[in-house]
Amino acid sequence: MPDLLLELFSEEIPARMQAKAADDLRKMVTDKLVAEGLVYDGAKSFATPRRLALTIHGLPARQPDLKDERKGPKVGAPDAAVQGFLKATGLKSLDEATIQKDPKKGDFYVALIEKAGRPAIDVIAEIIPVIIRTFPWPKAMRWGELSAKPGALQWVRPLHSIVATFGMETEEPDIVAFDVAGIRAGQVTRGHRFMAPAEFSVRRFEDYEAKLFDAKVVLDPQRRKDIILADAKELAFAQGFELIEDQGLLDEVSGLVEWPVVLMGSFDESFLSIPGEVIRATIRNNQKCFVVNDPKTGKLANRFILVANIEASDGGAAIIAGNERVIRARLSDAKFFYETDLKTRLEDRLPKFGGIVFHEKLGTQAGRIARIERFAAEIAPLIGADVEKTKRAAKLAKTDLLTEVVGEFPEVQGLMGKYYALAQGEDESVAQAIEDHYKPQGPNDRVPSDPVAIAVALADKIDILAGFWSIDEKPTGSKDPFALRRAALGVIRLVADNAIRLPLLATFAKATKPHDGKDLLSFFADRLKVQLREQGARHDLVDAVFALEGQDDLLMIVRRVEALGKFLDTDDGKNLLAGTKRASNILAIEEKKDKRTFDGAPDTSLFVADEEKQLARAIDEAKREAGDAVTKENFEAAMAAMAKLRPAVDAFFDKVKVNDDDAKVRENRLKLLNEIRAATRAVADFSKIQD
Repeated sequence: MPDLLLELFSEEIPARMQAKAADDLRKMVTDKLVAEGLVYDGAKSFATPRRLALTIHGLPARQPDLKDERKGPKVGAPDAAVQGFLKATGLKSLDEATIQKDPKKGDFYVALIEKAGRPAIDVIAEIIPVIIRTFPWPKAMRWGELSAKPGALQWVRPLHSIVATFGMETEEPDIVAFDVAGIRAGQVTRGHRFMAPAEFSVRRFEDYEAKLFDAKVVLDPQRRKDIILADAKELAFAQGFELIEDQGLLDEVSGLVEWPVVLMGSFDESFLSIPGEVIRATIRNNQKCFVVNDPKTGKLANRFILVANIEASDGGAAIIAGNERVIRARLSDAKFFYETDLKTRLEDRLPKFGGIVFHEKLGTQAGRIARIERFAAEIAPLIGADVEKTKRAAKLAKTDLLTEVVGEFPEVQGLMGKYYALAQGEDESVAQAIEDHYKPQGPNDRVPSDPVAIAVALADKIDILAGFWSIDEKPTGSKDPFALRRAALGVIRLVADNAIRLPLLATFAKATKPHDGKDLLSFFADRLKVQLREQGARHDLVDAVFALEGQDDLLMIVRRVEALGKFLDTDDGKNLLAGTKRASNILAIEEKKDKRTFDGAPDTSLFVADEEKQLARAIDEAKREAGDAVTKENFEAAMAAMAKLRPAVDAFFDKVKVNDDDAKVRENRLKLLNEIRAATRAVADFSKIQD
């Protein structure tokens, strides 16, 4: 079966756009092909700084013939309806239609449309220009007068040539004949801009990829990443250093080069007095270079690794020298910023926060800092943190926002606060809390473990949640401008990972009091569902636990959910769930019928069957044992106590008729069913659990 090769060759495509553009190209083309009946075996797309490429294997040479029946108007319908039907179906007259009998609705016309399939190459020639003209670039570049005219091609950068070939592996492929904005598709492309600029002809993908490599272009982005990483590690090792890997930087750099050449440069050793994170941020942000560690010291070395896009005749000496000059200048700036920051104590920056608005309805940053300090002091005793150290850390936690280094590199916020705190003689736990008060910022971020850091981090996150809830500024849909979902997840991880007992409703009341603490609690329930689901837990179990009165202790909720999940994985758990739901369903029906509830203890004198008596005894025993276990926070034991109900529940439903003819007996048995429901609520609301 034939294969398709497509290349769109242009000026430099921004690195951040390449991966999505390659995926978009593959999806748009394959979706159109499938819609036209051209089902393929496989497709793969590629991107380099100067080209998007697509190969599709196993396409049929021709579309299948199309047969379609289209229902028309009734026999005897007005002429306008008939003419519309003929026009839509392409029929010349009603003589070409058939009449289908329908005794109920009346006879109507049916058009049988038969459309012969076209050669696949013609279909491709039709769809590719449309895709190119409608390609979803985030931002397209205009070039020259022609590009500014209405209807002009809007490509990310000037488009130079198009390769489009189609054919069998064993045959010479055909060129897919089409043109876009005066650019005619062919089979000629170019290699590296400097090392192999000459044009060359290609036939199909294997030939195309091999010739590009000979022309100093590595087509596959993953292969470029592998080359860069392997060569960088080898070069660092050869010089006695260790590469500090950076996946984000690797992804970006691989999109900047077609022929990666790894080189090593250096900077003045005096710059190592700057915190390593600042050096790394400076070199990364300004020159897209990697840094290395000295294994002897465990600290940064005065070396960097750059990735060039050319094999220079001088071995890269000029390229290295140019990067060294820029890095030297940027590190000089960073050193100046750092040394300037050290001259001002952190607490001396606090007055400026009085003039910075945090939110128009929540006041200034100074007000927020004061709230966090007060709130952290109240949380500290609950988790065994030193109150004075906690207050000090909370007071200084935001001060690095006004430093020169953080102004230049926002990603080191918090970390620089730690460096400045240590430099002015603050306690180590205070300094650590300043760094960690933002954490965790995501599901994979490190969770603070020092009590002072935990207290400040909790105060920071709960204050922002309670504050925005108090002014009714909540996340809606995908919009969450103040990262409130992330804050709630951070609280959950802090509590769960550190096994902290923190009743949320009481804690909310100590912060900026929200208008509805239960509403905020529901928000936490939703976040907890997401967190536990990622860990493999069922979201309905979270609902079952939260449905109980007074469940706002996240740690206990997590432990209940874990124990409930293990219990329901057993046969006893599954059968008890089924029995409990049966009891709840019967109760719901009878309560609706009688317009009343069946609360209260059943009358033992009205028990007729032995199964009733056995169930009553089992319920009493299970309630007592489960209650004791829950009091001791032993939820596994509580579940084991619930498991003892299963035989008695099964026997009751097997032998006993609930809706007895005797009204008193019926009522008593319904009360017994209510007791089953009440007993299981010691651990969870089983009605919320899905089968």
